Amino acid sequence: MAASKRSIAQVLFGIVIAGMVLSDGLQSVAAPGVELKIAAASDLNFAFKELIAQYEKQTGDRVKLTLGSSGNFYSQIENGAPFDLYFSADIRYPEKLIQGGHGVDGSLYKYAVGRIVLWAPTGSPVALDKGFESLVSSSVRKIAIANPKHAPYGRAAVAALEHFKLYDAVKDKLVLGENISQAAQFVESGASDAGIIALSLAMAPTMKSAGKYWEVPADAHPPIEQGAVILKRSTNQEKARDFLKFLQDSVGQEIMRRYGFVLPG
Repeated sequence: MAASKRSIAQVLFGIVIAGMVLSDGLQSVAAPGVELKIAAASDLNFAFKELIAQYEKQTGDRVKLTLGSSGNFYSQIENGAPFDLYFSADIRYPEKLIQGGHGVDGSLYKYAVGRIVLWAPTGSPVALDKGFESLVSSSVRKIAIANPKHAPYGRAAVAALEHFKLYDAVKDKLVLGENISQAAQFVESGASDAGIIALSLAMAPTMKSAGKYWEVPADAHPPIEQGAVILKRSTNQEKARDFLKFLQDSVGQEIMRRYGFVLPG
């Protein structure tokens, strides 16, 4: 009888232990990881997708990346958009967010200087060896750029055309993309004969295999200084800082360099 009682007690003890292990296991599976919400200028498309894959692998955290024009994101954040981090192609937008109380003081980071190129698909009538001069040709009917009203790369494209005194000659050919990625899509798809786009997009494997580019001299337009800021509405500010640190470490810097960004310092 005593042995039987001991046997029953051992079974019950085993059930309790198994239940505890199972409960812990279920809690581990169900517990959601941190999801960092990042708004980023669309010139970061290819570089950040690679960067985020490495970050998620290293940390186990998740990143939700939303790409668009810097100016549109600025307006959305002012109106309460729930992002944790904002990467702008124009550092003035993050600066204004800090001044307006939407950005965390001391978190502003100049992460890169962007470059623009004249890109044309294989078979395009654009003679890239002539640079912008080739755009005047009657065989070039449409030239894609980002909308200069809210996209820094669009403003740089207009400034460069003005620098070469060609803006008036080609302004009626300009096709405006909502952001620099859309401008790149216009020309890659053949909807435009050429595009003035971000070097970071031209260096992506799909673009490199589909056409060629001419790099616009850096002194032909104001520098495209790009900046990031942690947002005050964020509930993941420490994780946002971790992501910025990852960007500044060797892996992040190597990825940015590979996509043609000029890095701070």
